[in-house]
Amino acid sequence: MAKWLLVLLTFSFTATWSQVLPSDSVTEDRAESSETDKQIQTLQDRVKRSPADYAGFDGLGAAFLQKARETGDISYYNLAEQALKKALALVPQDFRAADPSIHMAVVCMGEHRFADALSFAQRAIATGSGSLAAFAIEGDAYTDMGDYDQAQLAYDTVQALGRLSTPPLMLAYMSDSRQAYLRFLHGESAAAVGLMKDSIAAGLQANIPRENLAWLYFELGERYFQSGALEEASLSYESGIAADPNHYRSLAGLAKVRAAQGRFEESIQLYQRSIAIIPFPVYVAELGDVYRRVGRLEEAQRQYELVEYIGHLSELNRVLANRELALFYADQEIKLAEALKLARNELEVRRDIYTWDALAWALYKNGRFAEAGQATEKALSLHTNDPQLLFHAGMIYHSLAKDAEATDLLNRALQINPHFHVLDAEVAAHALAEISRPLSADSRSAHVQR
Repeated sequence: MAKWLLVLLTFSFTATWSQVLPSDSVTEDRAESSETDKQIQTLQDRVKRSPADYAGFDGLGAAFLQKARETGDISYYNLAEQALKKALALVPQDFRAADPSIHMAVVCMGEHRFADALSFAQRAIATGSGSLAAFAIEGDAYTDMGDYDQAQLAYDTVQALGRLSTPPLMLAYMSDSRQAYLRFLHGESAAAVGLMKDSIAAGLQANIPRENLAWLYFELGERYFQSGALEEASLSYESGIAADPNHYRSLAGLAKVRAAQGRFEESIQLYQRSIAIIPFPVYVAELGDVYRRVGRLEEAQRQYELVEYIGHLSELNRVLANRELALFYADQEIKLAEALKLARNELEVRRDIYTWDALAWALYKNGRFAEAGQATEKALSLHTNDPQLLFHAGMIYHSLAKDAEATDLLNRALQINPHFHVLDAEVAAHALAEISRPLSADSRSAHVQR
């Protein structure tokens, strides 16, 4: 998935960044950012002096990707791509072409150009360099494209080759978190948690950069939250924040837990801290939902308006936010035709179960229940134990008067995590109450909406 970018960068840049990434997890935030800026300046000076230096351009592209990771500023993708195009034009067409091809694949992943990412990863593999990062990114691209069998093959190759060439700690760090996500998608939540713990343990022993460690803790927190283990999720997100105080995802994850615990003021403050670092549209919308839950409707509306504004700041923002905006419009019951269009656009490039879920939800909100049912079957095809997926599917089956299936799905969502969403959990409970009441023919065709 695109979110793998945070981890991919470490694997892809091992050689380039061995002297740049901090080894001390308590290095000051400003120091790390300044070090990246210094590296960019050094490499810019280098390629000016030596315009035929492919390695200099490759390193510069990698530095811009690192900067994108640190800041969340997607304009750095364009700068990285420009530098990497130079590198690919200059590099000899042998094993040395692997690194710039890998880095270009990471750019494409960040920009949701998953087919291009796959192509560049496979170009890197074809050089015969034996780079594990190339196979890892190949697997990530397949995951986002919804080809989970091919993704598993790619990750298995990482394991097989890594046992011969890579220290066990780094192999576990690289591989286990990826395997964990596939296990989660296939409904093996406990196994996913175990693998994430293994990856974190390996990362700690390998003294990985604090941002990457924070990302692993965040992913563990997500698996715990989706399993309804709020205390464990809280501890995981808190550990992510301790590893990197500016890790906006961990801050938002902890905010989500606090909302689930009914600690709404803390939740609001944490979301505000997260958004102040990077105004990620999903977290802005979640803050709006918390405001709405506590009756602060004007503040909620301001957050909802900000979501749409961010999503349309640039052409790349519009591409990156397709799925998020589709779900947002569907949840808010506004611009429903646009929601459907955005979901269909996303499906053209990303056919994973979460894009099918977004399409199903947009179809449902547009009153196209039969089509929504077909799409939600694809979203549930791996038997993923995600309460949000189960909630959407339950509501869709309720609209189709398949109330036995709806009851099972909604009950499962609430049994897994009774507080899976600050608003939707209550909607699920109301829908179950409605299903349990005797219904007339007319009222049976109605559906509960947020």
